[in-house]
Amino acid sequence: MDKPFNTFPPFSLTRLLNTVFAPRIGERVAILIDLIDPRDVRDFAFLKNDKLAIQRHAYEVFYRGLKNGGLTELKLRGGDLFAYRITGGSNLDLPQCAVDPTGHELDFEKDIFPHYDIILCISTYSATAPLTAFAKRFGFRGATLHGLNEIILRTGLAVDYHEVSRDAEKLRQGMTRADSFEIDFEIAGRKETLKLFCARQEAQKSHGLCRGEKPDVANLPAGEVYFVPTGAEGRFPLRYEDGTIGLMEVGDGRIQKAALLSGRQSVVDAHSQKLKTDPVTGELGELGFGTQELPPAGRDIQDEKILGTLHVATGRSDHLGGHLTPDKFARAINATHDDILFSLTKTPEINVPQVRMYRDGKVQVVIENYQPSVWLRSLLAT
Repeated sequence: MDKPFNTFPPFSLTRLLNTVFAPRIGERVAILIDLIDPRDVRDFAFLKNDKLAIQRHAYEVFYRGLKNGGLTELKLRGGDLFAYRITGGSNLDLPQCAVDPTGHELDFEKDIFPHYDIILCISTYSATAPLTAFAKRFGFRGATLHGLNEIILRTGLAVDYHEVSRDAEKLRQGMTRADSFEIDFEIAGRKETLKLFCARQEAQKSHGLCRGEKPDVANLPAGEVYFVPTGAEGRFPLRYEDGTIGLMEVGDGRIQKAALLSGRQSVVDAHSQKLKTDPVTGELGELGFGTQELPPAGRDIQDEKILGTLHVATGRSDHLGGHLTPDKFARAINATHDDILFSLTKTPEINVPQVRMYRDGKVQVVIENYQPSVWLRSLLAT
């Protein structure tokens, strides 16, 4: 659901951090970025590379924002920035070491995680899963803001996260303890359906608030209700990064094989080989629904939070309460958590005419043609 830019308040770093974390006086905050060569953080040399827009936002908005008054206003300490080697995939484990702006190499587990209370990771690839695991071990709170761009700053990070949390909770309560969901797909005259089983589990929410003393990591922008499926079956179309579209055949909770619908056969063949040699890469570990009215940002981290969109995800699920941990993959490089977003802007070739929720012997329409159903909107009106 699109919402005009002029309806959002101006972005405020201190308001965002105060709302999300309610930081206590004297807490220490750190910023993490990823670089192909983390040594380029020395003397902030990476700023000379115009292609590193995400990392530039991390420096100009967050690092300088904290150093030039934000720390004082929030009564925090630190504001230090560290760079690590880019992982190359969504939610892959972080490397052991990072580099600071003086060029010194530091050990995450000895020199960084034990010494900071709030950690902000502004990176190319999501680090939510590994940071969540480290937060539980070391007791910090944090936020992941991968793919940060100007639209996200002006909209998804400018909202009132108290309101986001309230709306997410309304939708969570409306969908919790579902038995299953069915998603209908249409592409090039073809109709397919994917069914995901939820076994009456409590729905979870990504709502942006990470307050109190409990270790936790928020994903910002937030605004999502999600489940960790207990099983799945059926078929669904998947749009690869180059625009190729494959048809995924699902059974026993995971993608069993892929077939070409349009585009390059080699792309589908590579995926099929990965599924064959490392089967857990095809496991469906998440079903999520957006809860916010936001403009598309061209980044999944925001676009999957838009009301009327949905996503499923394959791979790693331990950070969501699932069982699939990195050690269960045949290769460490495959231990990703990959969101598959369906929306008007991300998958214009693929329509979702209807999403249905089954619960207590009743059927409830949730989404129709990428629009929230009347029932879903009624939950927000309560």
